[in-house]
Amino acid sequence: MTRILFVDDEPKVLDGLRRMLRAYRSDWTMCFYEGPEQALAAMAEAPFNVIVTDMSMPGMDGAELLTRVRDLYPDTVRIVLSGQSEHERILRAVGPAHQYLSKPCDPVYLRKTINRAILLGVRMNNPQLKNLVSQMDSLPSLPDIYFKLVEELRREEASVDRVGALISSDISMTAKVLQLVNSSFFGLPVHVNDATHAAALLGLNTLKPLVLTASIFRQLEESRVSQAFLEKVLSHSMAVAGVAKRLAKLEQLDLDTIDNTFIAGALHDLGKVVLADNFGREYTVLCHKAMVQQTSIVELEIEQYGASHADVGGFLLGLWGLPQEIIEAVAFHHDPSTSIDESFTPLTAVHVANALAAETIDAALDPETTIAVEHAYLAKLGLEERLNDWQVVAEECVAAV
Repeated sequence: MTRILFVDDEPKVLDGLRRMLRAYRSDWTMCFYEGPEQALAAMAEAPFNVIVTDMSMPGMDGAELLTRVRDLYPDTVRIVLSGQSEHERILRAVGPAHQYLSKPCDPVYLRKTINRAILLGVRMNNPQLKNLVSQMDSLPSLPDIYFKLVEELRREEASVDRVGALISSDISMTAKVLQLVNSSFFGLPVHVNDATHAAALLGLNTLKPLVLTASIFRQLEESRVSQAFLEKVLSHSMAVAGVAKRLAKLEQLDLDTIDNTFIAGALHDLGKVVLADNFGREYTVLCHKAMVQQTSIVELEIEQYGASHADVGGFLLGLWGLPQEIIEAVAFHHDPSTSIDESFTPLTAVHVANALAAETIDAALDPETTIAVEHAYLAKLGLEERLNDWQVVAEECVAAV
């Protein structure tokens, strides 16, 4: 049975949680503790699948508690349940929490959030995946400039000039950002020569996923991955990001979720580059075999390594502490039916965009490219009839390229 630990320094809040979640006692073993010290002592005695904590507590606050839990018990899913809006803004970007929920929280929504987190945790804690990652000599790191950019963008008075200056402080980074900004996927009417101009034309929030993507691929340019392979993955990834963002807008997701959809699309095949970097020619041969035999690369990866590039990418983004919806979209983008989605999410957008980009944009360059939409997943969500509209969006993106 799933074991969940709730932490809050207010006894009345814990009592309220007990009453609110009483209906789920048959599914969960729940423990309630007044403060981080008691919670850590309990975790030292027996493992917990999930910890749900308040943020503002005397002594050790929720962020410090979850940092310790992350270091001591990395398999435990970490969730913040708090009313502090400032911490919410910070933790949504980066931090020790997998998920942030605001008080008061609907019990049904809380249960769904916990169940989703557990499902993702099981996926990422696959022993074969961990064994695969342990064999790798190198993994890209979350760049410092991304942290600084997120901090600047979260300021109420965030400015185009400061964002431009921040990006421009790294010459190599600036070159990579400008390469992406000037690519056909953005269709800008003028050539952009500096980061400040890019921020003014695209908007500050669009720069955040671009900087993250550019930072990661710039690291990998210095690795053992061939430039041709890297450019192919980057081109496809930007196409998927662009289509996925358009789909998220069409389905009227909120602005933060649209941004996260773009990031997930841009990074959905990160695991391929990590595998190519660590296994070199062996992985290149595997990709060629999948193309020649028109076989799913995922099937061959699992057969060869025990985990897929989607698993590797999701695991890495989890290590970085990126938002859970981004991790889910990357980890499940080839098998979305294994998720517990009940509506359109970034995962839906990335899964569909991946298939449509392969069918329209990629097929023009590589006729052997085949990625199928999982119709059973769309049927489960009641969204199959939307596929024709989404196809139109993909074709419009092709026309713009």
